[in-house]
Amino acid sequence: MGRAIRTWCVLSCLWLSGSAAVPYLLAEEVPPDTLYDKSRALIIGIEQYPQGRSVPGAVEEAKQVAQAFRQLGFEDIIELYNKDATARRLHQALTEVFAKKVDRSGRVVVFFVGQTGTTRDGKGRDMGYLIPADAQANNVAKFLTVETIKEFTKRSPSKHTLLIVNAPFRASEAPVTKQASPAVDGDARAVQVIAAAGRDDKAAAKAGGKTLFAQALLTGLTGAADLNQNGWLMASELGTYIKQQVEAVSLRIEGEGDTVLIQPRKAVPVLETQQKPSDREAARAEYEQAVALLQGGKYAEEALARVNRAIEYDSTFPEAYMLKSYLRLELLPQLDDALAAGQQAVKYGPENPDAWYALGQVHEKMGHYKDAEAAFVQAAKLSSENPDVYFALGTLYEDQLNDPAKAVEAFRRYLQLGGVHARARAAVSQADQAVLSPQETVP
Repeated sequence: MGRAIRTWCVLSCLWLSGSAAVPYLLAEEVPPDTLYDKSRALIIGIEQYPQGRSVPGAVEEAKQVAQAFRQLGFEDIIELYNKDATARRLHQALTEVFAKKVDRSGRVVVFFVGQTGTTRDGKGRDMGYLIPADAQANNVAKFLTVETIKEFTKRSPSKHTLLIVNAPFRASEAPVTKQASPAVDGDARAVQVIAAAGRDDKAAAKAGGKTLFAQALLTGLTGAADLNQNGWLMASELGTYIKQQVEAVSLRIEGEGDTVLIQPRKAVPVLETQQKPSDREAARAEYEQAVALLQGGKYAEEALARVNRAIEYDSTFPEAYMLKSYLRLELLPQLDDALAAGQQAVKYGPENPDAWYALGQVHEKMGHYKDAEAAFVQAAKLSSENPDVYFALGTLYEDQLNDPAKAVEAFRRYLQLGGVHARARAAVSQADQAVLSPQETVP
């Protein structure tokens, strides 16, 4: 029964969000002006090395992370990819983001995806390092060690520093044990690290070059990592969230503070003479976060919570009801809830063919076959070029309503619109052969 609704959900969600990329927070985030004077980021992605293995998808992954931080209000982002990420250029860039450009109330994020390694410091302790694009196997002088990075942070006046490494990276410090409250110690200095415990390149290849760590990071930055749902997204929460999704390490290597990534939108007083802003913007933001969570692959319950919040903001938002109907039909089954959401979707979006199509899917699942037929027919009237609707009608007529003629008619239209399903081809072929075959007569 779920043969077509997944296609409908993915296509309609991407169309409504305007992009196949993961959408980012729109309504709840604002540049944290009161917390930070400046917000800088250094994004490094190295896929090709002159020696050693390559890191598939590293550059594309880093570009998506850079875009995520732009959406979070970072004004100045330096991006270094492949051959541009030499040891000399990395040192120059670290000097720029730490020593030259950040004020005392600033924050800095460094993201690295590429090769890493481990060596020993003077006391015999393991020490992680990042490998620049021009590093040679035995040229330790070009490696960027955690101690080097710590030296940059010590010279920096920035209040908060967050290093995110999508590769094994040992920092040899105590793990984060608490999530700081911005009201208590948001002003306290902090240097924090979130690092992958390992990099699964096979998984990255299957996911179009994006590792599970990166998927969790990008989804977390939409606001999903706000674990206590108080509107503040802290670096410690992000580290905990990623660790819940994939194997990762979250550390605080200096200070008692916590980097703030998202803060709640300030309430703006509305004068009586002003028109109150519509809640549709806030509803769409929640809806788009739900879509992003579903694209992550395993966040159905969080997505449902976001959709319900979207409906609370705007109870006439049809797309939110459509997505809720899908969730309650396919991922978190509760058919009565799915039906109620589908009915609200067509109530507030009567001219939207996808709403009628979704309602038809629910009716069919519940055994309301005539109601399913009516919904699919209405969807076809509103969008006569959608092959999925005609395939749904064909199978409904053939399997449930025992109307072979209508089934063939629907399957024929499905094939005319470019459908290729073998079942439709077989039904139309058999019907055509029956017409062409000479009729047997009874003597």
